[in-house]
Amino acid sequence: MGNCFSDTSGGRMAVNEATPSDDYSNHNHQKHHHHHQSQAASDGPNDALDLFLGSRGYYGLYSHIQLSLSASNLSDRDVLSKSDPMAVVYIKRGDGTLEELGRTEVVLNSLNPTWIVKVNVTYHFEVMQSLVFRVYDVDTQFHNVDVKTLKLDEQQSLGEASCALSEIVTKSSRSFTLDLVRHDLSAGSKPLHSLGKLTVHAEEWISSKITTELVVKCTELENKDVFSKSDPFLVISKIVESGISIPVCKTEVIKNDLNPTWKPVSLNIQQVGSKDSPLIFECFNFNGNGKHDLLGKVQKSLLDLERLNSSGEGENFFLPPPVGHDKPKVLKSKIYVERFTESVQYTFLDYLAAGCELNFMVAVDFTASNGNPRLPDSLHYIDPSGRPNAYQKAILDVGGVLQFYDSDKRFPAWGFGARPIDGPVSHCFNLNGSSNYCEVDGIQGIMTAYMSALMNVSLAGPTLFGHVITSAATIASQSLAEGRQKYFVLLIITDGVITDLQETKDAIVKASHLPLSILIVGVGGADFKEMEVLDADKGDRLKSTTGHLSLRDIVQFVPFRDVQNGEISVVQSLLAELPTQFLTYMRSKGIEPQ
Repeated sequence: MGNCFSDTSGGRMAVNEATPSDDYSNHNHQKHHHHHQSQAASDGPNDALDLFLGSRGYYGLYSHIQLSLSASNLSDRDVLSKSDPMAVVYIKRGDGTLEELGRTEVVLNSLNPTWIVKVNVTYHFEVMQSLVFRVYDVDTQFHNVDVKTLKLDEQQSLGEASCALSEIVTKSSRSFTLDLVRHDLSAGSKPLHSLGKLTVHAEEWISSKITTELVVKCTELENKDVFSKSDPFLVISKIVESGISIPVCKTEVIKNDLNPTWKPVSLNIQQVGSKDSPLIFECFNFNGNGKHDLLGKVQKSLLDLERLNSSGEGENFFLPPPVGHDKPKVLKSKIYVERFTESVQYTFLDYLAAGCELNFMVAVDFTASNGNPRLPDSLHYIDPSGRPNAYQKAILDVGGVLQFYDSDKRFPAWGFGARPIDGPVSHCFNLNGSSNYCEVDGIQGIMTAYMSALMNVSLAGPTLFGHVITSAATIASQSLAEGRQKYFVLLIITDGVITDLQETKDAIVKASHLPLSILIVGVGGADFKEMEVLDADKGDRLKSTTGHLSLRDIVQFVPFRDVQNGEISVVQSLLAELPTQFLTYMRSKGIEPQ
């Protein structure tokens, strides 16, 4: 166990101590936004990442999706029989090239095939994932050949279709029907006629969403410390097919206690295998040097634990047999299951499929520190070549992903830190110039309003966030009062250090009780240290002037320069935590998919 803990204080924290509603500080202590990045680049499930995220009940950051395909009214390319179709699925990379995800089997003589072989894809909420589907008529001479070895240029094309993965998973049926067109048509060309229909159905790979919550206590533990009592903690491991044990959960350390009761532990059925799968419970005495003393162990399944809870009886710990002995040493110390409850742990996709919407809002920094928009060195410079500036790129990237989750695609858009014509400096004005309403139509509407505002306001200052956060919170609050199942995402794009830090903290603490997340993109070369304070990734909860603590972490900050030249896109870094923030809110409020 020596390598499980990096430091004494960190080592005393629980890993998967409870569901988000039970313990905010643990949720923040165990941040994972660095872990998802390697997963995004891989083309298959990452077991280590599965274990880490799955053990915490978060399946929304990424989900393994299985695609089932069927087609209808395909073209008949065979003379004496019908076409023999096979489907191939691709994902479009950032540079526009296609990466093959998988192929179905060949269905003989069918213009309306339903393929049995599924294609797997890892769904990342924070990435715009474009899928391309191509259907081929496989020549008879290749019918007994493994489909993976088929050369596609030797097969006849029956058509192509494309869509974003998010368009499929947001459908309540998880099915999406597309028109097949000739795949040599250039982008934007209108097909002369449809070559048939392709229906794609997406299913999440989670075999069980049942989560078991345990409250465990021990009695009469051995005392290993000289000047005080033992500092016990539990490690729960599962045994995999190869026989090795993999830790799935660790409780917090309880100081100086030989009869401890730990905070609730949550275990997902998928994470442990099944209710019958053996689990190993090991009790250790915590030592700051990482050499923790084993106080005892026991092997029990969830079914066994449920029986222990019903009977109220304890199970004796044992120690592995000493060298030269056959039998383990049975101890007088016991483990008891004080509470055993089961519940359904809904995922991010469950909420989307049930019609829950993400509503996108944007606020743009128009302070003078951005530079004169008419000069090329300004962060607001509109390049005649059409190349987007940092503000435009952030709007296009983040909005490009979020727009699919918003049915009416009408987005509140504000500016701050500028002086509208003949008016005082405003720290929250409608980007469309209206004094009555703040919404614009679609991402293009935001872009148009942004460029129009640049022509109609004078850049000023200072940089204040409080007003726009309060405006966003008001909209979220109204939606909540109307009983709607919506979650709001405010994107703030800024070049500067904020001057109302405490007021901003107050607004964020207040908003942490609402269905709202705030994404901040820092553009330009300013020192953004204060922004890092707002993003509670270190586990420090924000405190308001009145001493109230934020209910949860709702802010994610990314400096544009950190990710501009790297592999990680701004949108990935920003949106990586959103599903977790969303689920934390829904679970803390006990909101189930409608």
